[in-house]
Amino acid sequence: MKQITLLLIIVSLGLPSLAQPTVSGQVLDAQTREPLAGATVRMEDSSAIVTDKEGKFVVDPQHGLTLKVSATGYFTQLVHINEKRSLLILLVPDHRELDAIVVTGTMKPVKRLESPVAVEVYTPQFFRKNPAPSIFESLQNVNGVRPQLNCSVCNTGDIHINGLEGPYTMVTIDGMPIVSSLASVYGLFGIPTQLIERVEIVKGPASGLYGSEAIGGLINIITKSPDKAPVFTANMMATSWQEYNIDMGTTLKLGKNIKSLLGVDYYNYQHPVDKNGDLFTDVTLQHRISIFNKLSLTRKHNRVASLAARYFYEDRWGGDMRWNKSFRGGDSLYGESIYTNRWELMGNYQLPLQEKIFLSFSATSHRQNSYYGTTPYMGNQRIAFGQLTWDHKAGASHSLLTGAALRYNYYDDNSTATTDTLSGKNEPEKYLIPGLFIQDEWKLDAHHLLLLGLRYDHHPAHGGIITPRLAWKWSLKDQQVFRLNAGTGFRVVSLFTEDHAALTGARAVKILESLKPERSYNVNLNYTHNFRWDNLSLNLDASAWYSYFTNQIIADYDTDPNLIVYRNLQGHAASKGVTLNMELNKGHRFKSLLGATVQNVNKTEKDAGGHTITTRPVLTEKWSGTWSISYSFPAAGITLDYTGNIYGPMRLPLLSDKDPRPANSPVWSIQNIQCTKLVNSRLEIFAGIKNLLNWTPAQSTPFIIARSHDPFDKQLVYDAGGNILPTAENPYALSFDPSYVYAPNQGIRVFGGVRYTVR
Repeated sequence: MKQITLLLIIVSLGLPSLAQPTVSGQVLDAQTREPLAGATVRMEDSSAIVTDKEGKFVVDPQHGLTLKVSATGYFTQLVHINEKRSLLILLVPDHRELDAIVVTGTMKPVKRLESPVAVEVYTPQFFRKNPAPSIFESLQNVNGVRPQLNCSVCNTGDIHINGLEGPYTMVTIDGMPIVSSLASVYGLFGIPTQLIERVEIVKGPASGLYGSEAIGGLINIITKSPDKAPVFTANMMATSWQEYNIDMGTTLKLGKNIKSLLGVDYYNYQHPVDKNGDLFTDVTLQHRISIFNKLSLTRKHNRVASLAARYFYEDRWGGDMRWNKSFRGGDSLYGESIYTNRWELMGNYQLPLQEKIFLSFSATSHRQNSYYGTTPYMGNQRIAFGQLTWDHKAGASHSLLTGAALRYNYYDDNSTATTDTLSGKNEPEKYLIPGLFIQDEWKLDAHHLLLLGLRYDHHPAHGGIITPRLAWKWSLKDQQVFRLNAGTGFRVVSLFTEDHAALTGARAVKILESLKPERSYNVNLNYTHNFRWDNLSLNLDASAWYSYFTNQIIADYDTDPNLIVYRNLQGHAASKGVTLNMELNKGHRFKSLLGATVQNVNKTEKDAGGHTITTRPVLTEKWSGTWSISYSFPAAGITLDYTGNIYGPMRLPLLSDKDPRPANSPVWSIQNIQCTKLVNSRLEIFAGIKNLLNWTPAQSTPFIIARSHDPFDKQLVYDAGGNILPTAENPYALSFDPSYVYAPNQGIRVFGGVRYTVR
């Protein structure tokens, strides 16, 4: 008996050492880092296990050392357990972007693959491959979209789409046109990136639905719903140039049916750097904060009700390295100092009716207090916008969208733009633009969809403006789609709110005549094809476009080096080109997105002798390319990203034929690399290098800013006609000019940061 008892004790003591401990894990979406509930986890010789609502699971390793993890819409992944007892598994979406719901192309929700208008969708994960403190900078990795700096001193800029300048691009938040010409850049700064669900881009005219300013393209920033956003997010980043950015967001429950999404973005750069030796700051010093709050109301029948507000403040300056605020507006040391105060309000309300009728509105106020040397610019713009839309199904084949819009514009500044030429009195610009539009999506059969649209706007100065629109989608088998879009576009020019060079004091502005609205005719052909072989996928997206302008207001820097001349186009202008995006994915490890654009943008006019002359606008490249290449090590939670862009030569604004600076920019490229480590489901750390090649414009030109040592032109010598004479001190007869800029002056830098999410 004693022997049996002893044997039982020995066996009981040995059992724990023989038992295999369980393995726990969590399955997340590799792009959004959201838990995947309902994912299937299968082990050899074992039944399948389904993850819970937090994506978590527990398995017994005695059935094998390899897990097969799968979920609908994701690539299947094999995971080797080895000695690990806690796993974090990232599943990569498989063509999920094809089924993404987009709203920008037709102003109502539709699956991207079914949209008759080509819409490009970019998720926050895409922008994280090259993290930047603003969406403005992040867009440099989007093919055919280029953030363009327009001033080498204050670093203001705009967004070019398919070679057309910033004023041709409309920027909206949640579909609301909150960005005016005065704020074409500020609308893309300070939006908390942690609150962005996706960015939708339409390349080509959208005036038929959105009216003026959408003649070249549309960028719609869609924010997260408070119902779906994480409880708390934080993104903190710093660079070796002493740039600091903090981006935070949180969701709050304010009542039984009200949820709030609150976000704060703060950016600070206060370290003057002059690496090109011109005694001026290479990068503008900035201090900005943006606060965003979005309220969502839960209603019966899932009807929509939301209200969002944003406040933006920025203090930026650039100029002489010795400058401080005591020199603001004076002629001792040159500086460009800009104070910006801006607020925005947006709302969307679905009426309590059986029909889908929505009332949406937005309002903005933008105040700018600026000095460009001794030249003051005090701008004040207010815009109110309201829109009523009715989304109605008319039988099995027709889907109608009708709407009425009303826009109020108020603009005032201290320039001649708001001064009566006869009385000399200040007269702020005020006008009201009502508009009506109708759109019919006609499903001809299972493969053909036809969209017909018409919009009418009435401008008090220019009368009625009609913009028709046509789109045709042909769906072939094997996920091939042809899209043809055609229509007209219009834009009412608001001159002094768009051209920064007019404010520097380096050139005088001359308006030769009353400026008429710009008009264009446009056609765009798009083809997409998606291939799939086992765990390899290839997506092709190719487009060709042609836009013909019967009138276009283009700043003339060539006629007189001391002037910026504006007049109506005495001829025609055109923008045409082709673009290709190629996305290649292999399993859950390799992902790449390559893009290329070839374009020809020009204007054709007759000179005084009747000869036809065709010229290319300044700061417009003939070709460009972008790439984003990622490779992941899922077991280690590490991802490597290599991103970059390359641009062909651009024509640059010279002061005269004696100007020694190159008339065209060289081929230039900005490249970046990043390593990201997923520590756990909440914490992610990242680090990398921006501008790997350390390329700056100063490497290819004797100087960027003309006569930066004499910014107030105190040492110039003139002849009797007011022309600058060459001297020993000024052999090229130049004046101060900061408009010669085409790329960032910021060189190589190291960056790093953390992302923290609580769901």
